[in-house]
Amino acid sequence: MNECPLRTSVIGSYPPPGWLEFASANLDKFGPPDKEELIEDAAVIAIHDQVSAGLDVITDGEVTRLDFNLSFYGFLSGIERESEPARRFGPPAHDQRGRHRVTGELAAPDGLGCVAEWRRLRRLAPPGPSLKVSVPGPYTLTGRLIPNDQYPDRWALTEALIPIVRAELEELVAEGCEEICVDEPSMSCYAYREETSRFVHIFNRTVEPAYGRCRLATHLCFGNYKGRAVGPRQYKPLFPAFFDLHVDEMHLEMASREFAELEIITEIAQRMDVATGIVDVKSYYVETPEDIADRVRLCLKYAPPHRLVFAPDCGLSQTARWAAHRKLANMVIGVKAVRLELGLA
Repeated sequence: MNECPLRTSVIGSYPPPGWLEFASANLDKFGPPDKEELIEDAAVIAIHDQVSAGLDVITDGEVTRLDFNLSFYGFLSGIERESEPARRFGPPAHDQRGRHRVTGELAAPDGLGCVAEWRRLRRLAPPGPSLKVSVPGPYTLTGRLIPNDQYPDRWALTEALIPIVRAELEELVAEGCEEICVDEPSMSCYAYREETSRFVHIFNRTVEPAYGRCRLATHLCFGNYKGRAVGPRQYKPLFPAFFDLHVDEMHLEMASREFAELEIITEIAQRMDVATGIVDVKSYYVETPEDIADRVRLCLKYAPPHRLVFAPDCGLSQTARWAAHRKLANMVIGVKAVRLELGLA
């Protein structure tokens, strides 16, 4: 159960500063110490912005990742990475992201890099907020991999990645990471056409080393590449199967969907904490504290304070930093106003 009623949190990613994107496109000009300085400075900025917004839970902004999950392919052996996607111009869509041929047995000899992120976050973060690390789930990680004779379909690729993600979770727990979010947006994107109980079985086997040993969360959404969704934006196909996910907190995007299906949080809250997205990361309208307070009150009609967590709909990496920080700050102000109304401050 949530020890901080009406907790404020984030999903994981935060917009990188402009200079980091420029530097990333010119890495050949930097030596190893320069690169480490870039990473450190970017993490300090992401942490500062989240702390100054007043969040109860922060991350390192995932600033060392090229993308929520694309960067993890750099840790995998047994694949041949495509340098350029087939379509390179025109409106953004998922076919502008590279796909990678599987050429051998999939492995991650040095892990997926999340442990190093956790160590950096623990070292740089000030006392006070809870610290969270996000790890992509195995099904989502298969999204840009091309099956072969050894792994003939996405399910086979997923099975090969389960032990890799399990090992990462186990090491994070051993390192003292107290809050982990295992993100499986591809499951919610494709639940309308796949067997949802199979998804649950995959997820629960993956998180077994961490379940009960840390605060474990998952983030369900419909995609946010360049602010675009990729699946039918309905949670109905996921349930009731997803009630059986082994997590302490389940996050749903709601703000960008005008809080459609909000009533589902009542049943979720009977089983676990429910984190509701009350900030629309796909919109440049900056929600006011009053907007946020109204949305919190709306959620309280369906779930009790001790079961509710509030966050943006998705990661903030696709939102300009000026808007992301203002949205987070206003989210915290609005939630605190309702806490005060309820005598929870």
